[in-house]
Amino acid sequence: MKCFPLTFSGFFLSALTAFAATTAQALAPAKETNFLAILAKGGIMMYPLGLMSVITLLLIMLFLLTIRRNAIVSDRFMNTAESMIRKRDYLGLAALSQRRNECMARIVQKTLDFMTTNPTSPFENVREVAQAEGSRQAGMLTSRITYLSDIGSIAPMVGLLGTVFGMITAFLDISAGEGAGVRQMGMAQGVSEALVATAGGLAISIPSLTFYSIFRGRVYKYISEMEGAATHLLALLHAQIERQASVQPYAVPAQRAPREDYAMPVASPLGGERPDLHGI
Repeated sequence: MKCFPLTFSGFFLSALTAFAATTAQALAPAKETNFLAILAKGGIMMYPLGLMSVITLLLIMLFLLTIRRNAIVSDRFMNTAESMIRKRDYLGLAALSQRRNECMARIVQKTLDFMTTNPTSPFENVREVAQAEGSRQAGMLTSRITYLSDIGSIAPMVGLLGTVFGMITAFLDISAGEGAGVRQMGMAQGVSEALVATAGGLAISIPSLTFYSIFRGRVYKYISEMEGAATHLLALLHAQIERQASVQPYAVPAQRAPREDYAMPVASPLGGERPDLHGI
């Protein structure tokens, strides 16, 4: 009968000790995980991924500032250009287009430069010059944003290469380990490196492709507006040229030759020559 209280006391003390240990472990501060330390565990491929992330950020900021409607075709320039074309102030419009830094201004400048240097050229050639410059400006806008698409395609491949390196490291550590614990630790380190590289590639690819889709929609919209504005200005320019040609006389009368102090011989209807008395 005396053994029962001792046994119960020992069991109670053991349970109390286990509960205290569990409580202490639960109340222990969690180990802080540094984000840079996680990136450092991604292996050597994290360096090109870091460079690609910086380039992606710079391109996004640049495109947010440059791919705007006022940087491609602005209402202010269109109103001014239309007014100057109606006034037939082509030289002033060419100077204004040279000062403006937008795609529509480049089209107008190239068109007016061709007209001033080739005044006898038909209007079809002028239209072709405007279309060629418009195609060049549209190609520049489209090719500029493809850098984001390229980064979005390359970044997962770089992350996958880092994954392969991490798995190779894991299996090399496993094959070199002697005990089961050593093998498990080596595999965990290699797999963590592989996962960090994969996550880094996806973290760069997803924003790149997302902003590429946004900027591509903007570029297509602004190119369509630029084409409509260029067609409007060309039609107005053609109408002004035809109106100017219609009011201009077909032949300019030649100026009368200056009189001379001596008599010019004029053929006589009876034969021979007789002096011209008009000059006297």
